[in-house]
Amino acid sequence: MNDLAQQLAATRLVSRHLGSLSGEAKDHVLNSIACSIEESGVTLLEYNRKDLAEARSQSSKALTNATLARMTLTQEKIEQMARSVRAVATLADPVGKILLCSELDEGLELKRITCPFGVIAAVVEARPDAVIQLSALAFKSGNALMIKAGSEISRTASALLGIFKSNFEAAGIPADATVMVKTREDLHELLKRHREIDLVVPRGSSELVRFVVENTSIPVMGHADGVCHIYVDAAADQNLAVSVILDSKVQAPGTCNAVETVLVDRGIAGEFVPKLFKLLQFGAVKVRGCEIARELCGGKIEMVAHEEWSTEYGTLVLAIRVVDGVKDAIGHINRYGSHHTDCIVTEDECNAARFLREVDSAGVFHNVSTRLADGYRYGFGAEVGISTGKLHARGPVGLEGLVTYKYLLTGRGQCVSHYVGPRARRFKHELTAGEMRSDSATSL
Repeated sequence: MNDLAQQLAATRLVSRHLGSLSGEAKDHVLNSIACSIEESGVTLLEYNRKDLAEARSQSSKALTNATLARMTLTQEKIEQMARSVRAVATLADPVGKILLCSELDEGLELKRITCPFGVIAAVVEARPDAVIQLSALAFKSGNALMIKAGSEISRTASALLGIFKSNFEAAGIPADATVMVKTREDLHELLKRHREIDLVVPRGSSELVRFVVENTSIPVMGHADGVCHIYVDAAADQNLAVSVILDSKVQAPGTCNAVETVLVDRGIAGEFVPKLFKLLQFGAVKVRGCEIARELCGGKIEMVAHEEWSTEYGTLVLAIRVVDGVKDAIGHINRYGSHHTDCIVTEDECNAARFLREVDSAGVFHNVSTRLADGYRYGFGAEVGISTGKLHARGPVGLEGLVTYKYLLTGRGQCVSHYVGPRARRFKHELTAGEMRSDSATSL
C-alpha cells in the first residue's frame, strides 16, 4: 500500500469519528483555532513572504496583480480568517437535524436525518483564505478533508493546516481529520479514488473546475464560469443602476460574481449608455458592446463577437448590449449566462417579479450588486464556493451543502408480509414532530 493509500485509509477512519462529535465539541475546537490563527500572525506572514518571493522567482510568466492579491497575506486578512472561523462556530450544527419524521404505522417510525458526506477532497488555487474556510466548514459539518492548495502558497497552507492539526490533537481528535495533498501526482490519484472520496470541491478558476470535472468520476460541487449580468430596465433609477454596475465590475473584477455583461432597455439606452460609458472610463474599464451600444458610444468601443457574450472576462472589461425589454433580457441571460448571479435594476415591481421568477440562475437579484453573492455576506460564516448546478446545493454553499442525509427506520419486528394480502395492515404515514437533534451526537 502506497503512502497516499495509507493516508486515505486513515482519513476514512477518522471521518467516522468526526460524524459523531457534538456541536459543542466542534465549536470549542473552532474557537481555539481562531485564537491560534491570531497568535500565529507573525509566523504566517513570514511563511507567506517566502512563498511570494519563491513564486516570483520561479514563475515563467509575470504573476497578475489579481493573483498576487489573492496569494498575499496581511494582518487584516489574518484577522478576517480568524473571524470567519469564529463565525462558523456560531452557526447551528448541520449534522443530526431531523428533516422528516413520519409514523408509518403504530410502532414503526421513519426519520430522515442529516449526516456528513465522509471524506471531502478540496482543490484550491493559491488562496490562503480558501484553505481556512474549507477546513473550518469541513470540520463543522463532520467531514474529513484532504486539500490540495496551489504550490505557490505551500508554506502558508502547511502552516495554516498545522494550526488545525495541533488544535485537533489538543482536543483528542486525530490529526488525519485534515490532510494536505502536496503533489500534482497525488491529486491525480486522489481524483480516481471514488471509493474513498465522497465529494470533490474545486475552488478557483474555471480552468481548475473544468480540469477536476474532466478527471474524476466522483461527484463535484462547483462552478465553471461566472458570466454574470445586470439588466437595466426602462423603469430603473439610473443613478442607482450606475452605482450597482460600478460596484459589480470595479470593486473586485477578478471574482466569479463580478458582472461581465450589462443589458440596457432600448427605451433608455440613448441616455443611459453614454453616461455609463463615461463613468466606466473613469474606472479604467474597457467597454465592448453590440452595434447599437457602439454607435451610442461614438464608435469608441469594440464590437462584441456573437460567441463572446458567454465570456467571463475576469478583469476590467465589460460588455454592453441593448435589448428590447425584460423578455429579451431574460432570453439573453438564459442563453449566454453561466447560471451564477444575475440582477435587474428597476422600479417596476412586475418586471422585477418576472425577472426573479424566469432567470435560471443560482442567484437572481433586484437592485443590488452581484458582488453580494457570497457565503460570508449571506451569513453562512464562510463558503465552500458557489455552485451553479441544480443538484444538492446551489449558489454560495455553506455548511448545509456539506451534509447529505440518511433514513432511519425503527420498529418492533414489522415485515412486508404484514402489509400485503387480504388481511394486510394499512400504513398510517402520519407526519410527527421529531426532535431537532439525533441521538448519535456525542460529546468528547
